[in-house]
Amino acid sequence: MAPVIELLIRLALAKSVLITGMMGMMSSSIGERVSTLSLLHGSLPASSLAFAISWLDIVAAMALACGFATRLAALTEIILMMCVAAPDLGMSGDHVIALSLLFWIAFQGAGSLSMDQLLVKGLSTSALPFASQGVGILARFSQRTRSLCILLMRLGASYILLGAVFGPASVQQIALLPRAGRWISAVLLGLGLFSSATSTCIAIIEAGTTAMLVHAISTMYWPLSLSLLAVVGPGSLSLDGMWRIVFRRPKPETRNWPHVVIVGAGFAGLACVARLRSRQVNVTLIDKRNFHLFQPLLYQVATASLSPGDIATPIRGHLRDASNVRVLYQSVTGVVTTSKVVVTDQGTVPYDFLVVATGASHGYFGHEEWAEFAPGLKTLEDALDIRRRVLSAFERAEFTGDPDERARLLTFVICGGGPTGVELAGALAELARNGLDGEYKNFDPRSARILLVQSGPRLLPAFSEKLSAAALSDLTSLGVSVRLNSRVGSVDATGVTIGAERIEAGLVLWAAGVVASPAARWLGQKPDSAGRVPVAADLSVPGCPGVFAIGDTASVSAWHGQPVPGLAQAAKQSGQYVAGRILSEVGMRPPPAPFVYRHRGSLATIGRKSAVAEFGRLQIQGAPAWWLWGALHLAFLVGGRNRLAVLFGWLWSYFTYGVGVQLITGDSERRSGPMARPGI
Repeated sequence: MAPVIELLIRLALAKSVLITGMMGMMSSSIGERVSTLSLLHGSLPASSLAFAISWLDIVAAMALACGFATRLAALTEIILMMCVAAPDLGMSGDHVIALSLLFWIAFQGAGSLSMDQLLVKGLSTSALPFASQGVGILARFSQRTRSLCILLMRLGASYILLGAVFGPASVQQIALLPRAGRWISAVLLGLGLFSSATSTCIAIIEAGTTAMLVHAISTMYWPLSLSLLAVVGPGSLSLDGMWRIVFRRPKPETRNWPHVVIVGAGFAGLACVARLRSRQVNVTLIDKRNFHLFQPLLYQVATASLSPGDIATPIRGHLRDASNVRVLYQSVTGVVTTSKVVVTDQGTVPYDFLVVATGASHGYFGHEEWAEFAPGLKTLEDALDIRRRVLSAFERAEFTGDPDERARLLTFVICGGGPTGVELAGALAELARNGLDGEYKNFDPRSARILLVQSGPRLLPAFSEKLSAAALSDLTSLGVSVRLNSRVGSVDATGVTIGAERIEAGLVLWAAGVVASPAARWLGQKPDSAGRVPVAADLSVPGCPGVFAIGDTASVSAWHGQPVPGLAQAAKQSGQYVAGRILSEVGMRPPPAPFVYRHRGSLATIGRKSAVAEFGRLQIQGAPAWWLWGALHLAFLVGGRNRLAVLFGWLWSYFTYGVGVQLITGDSERRSGPMARPGI
């Protein structure tokens, strides 16, 4: 919470400083100038100095908002307040709050949600003269002055509360707090006794008044300063801090903590780790890859819109600050439940609690021989392979002089009308219509044929009929041919059979079914029809003490009596639930109720400015759903760098219609000639 509150503080201060600077710039006489960071008025002569001060305010506001050079910006505003505003304002409540917040930023920095923090690591190891020394000095300065800054903020809040006791409240939001409450709160904050609880209570009590005073620029300073005090704690210069030092409990030895082994770093596994980090348990996360993959955007890598690094986050980097979490880059080959040991390709790992979150892979309904000719989309390797095959098809179509062969090469068949199939079909259509425009001279890429095959009566069966029809209409407008109530009979190197019809195709993509990992075999359990492990209501595996299965690995009817769907939100909820279940087992919290999946909604994108979204009775389609889909996917991406990279890639593609990563990598056909692999 602290980084978020610090960000809100910076934005509130930036807004006030920007308004002050803009009013100073627009005023010809700069007569009654809005004082820095307050609504109260002071006087400045019309001069070049006043004009320069206005420019300083504008630059400082931009720096505070971006979190770039924030210490310098805050220090500049402190000087302006002390030299310009203070003679006219005296020590008003708004003045004191603004000063305390600026001192916090100047002494402690901008927090983790800022450009300064993004750059600090690079500066500390850069070749710039004195950069590393400067970063180290600032870090030590912040650490040693933290308690002093908290003390100043507490004394400032106490001063304001006492001023509200002896006179009219200089801060408008104190109006709801009774006189006795002001007295008690001022004393508690001044002494640092129960300061976090006191700050929280005042902020809650005054929330109603704050909401009514939206016209005041400084309205948010008071609750934000109280919220910051509540989350950062009282500091060592307080009775609370001294109490903690005297009666500090000895830190338990980490080697005696229960050992939790989590297999799989997908949505479910990371959600479980997130709740167990910083708890008194040792966690070992095992995965056969060293990165977490954001699977909902895999299709954009497969269609050359995004780079693989945009949707993959290194696990070790993500968990760098989790001191109780260890990461192992290994492949699990089995589990010995009798001796509580996980067997990997590099040895064994003992456990007290085991969480299996190994996900799912493609399912071909008993026709595993189709996998060679109809790749699915579950891993980063799958996406890169599909991208290679798609782009190679266009390259070979440019080379061949046979119209029939070119038509075959430019025919793409997607099997499965769920979200993955619909998104793949829409993305391929956008690629052919817009992304490759003008790049090939012997044919028009828009002549590519995209065929989507669905065995059921409608697309997106998990959505309402209205949204399914909207998805069908949007795909058709993109030039996608949709076959409903059609089943795939066979797939080979040169095409696909649908019913009695043979369709020659350059590429067939599989999005029709999934099958769980071999976790059921490891645990000696009988899997369900999709290969998942049947689990109890608390997601534990029957007959395996201390073992849980979550995400796509588990089969449980916890959605109004129906099986939990294989969605990212379901995986996250199950991971969080099992973490709480483990904490209850070790006595850190009460036992939770049986697991219940709460569906937050469904989204699927179809193409440029086209998507469908369903949140209970609320149904959205078209451009609003597309913008909502993009915002939610950016929010759920792991890592700030990935969010920025994906956002930039989307904006570039949106305004230029360009293809982001049009690269053919991997097993290229060039080694054996252009016609070496007719199935591509």
